[in-house]
Amino acid sequence: MRIPKVRVHNKSLKKLKEKIRALTSRSKGWSMTHRIKRLNQYLMWWCGDFALADTESICRKLDGWIRRRLRMCMWKDWKLPKARKRNLVRLGVPKGKAHEWANSRKRFWRVTKSLILERTLNNTFWNRLGLLSLYQRYYSILT
Repeated sequence: MRIPKVRVHNKSLKKLKEKIRALTSRSKGWSMTHRIKRLNQYLMWWCGDFALADTESICRKLDGWIRRRLRMCMWKDWKLPKARKRNLVRLGVPKGKAHEWANSRKRFWRVTKSLILERTLNNTFWNRLGLLSLYQRYYSILT
């Protein structure tokens, strides 16, 4: 006998993504700590609301997408190539690669998928800034 599973409706996921887009908009003049604080509040509420649903894979995908949105905001905050290079070097990227990526003509969303940003602005970086993982919250509710 099959056990029925509760799933999150597509409209609910669409609404969640719209809210995350609004909270991680590049045009908002919020500091990164304020943005993460607001994002954590909303995500923890959402996870509590949909804890009974089978959302493990959804939470993993959303975690990655949220971090990419935050990388985009961070890249936008570092406006000038000089600031981008300085911040990348500060995060441990070799000067040559930092110069190369700081002067890239690629748009914000495209740059966030680069290996340089994925490795420097990784999970531990966001954990230090206070970003809570949706997947870890979901897992802690289940156990």
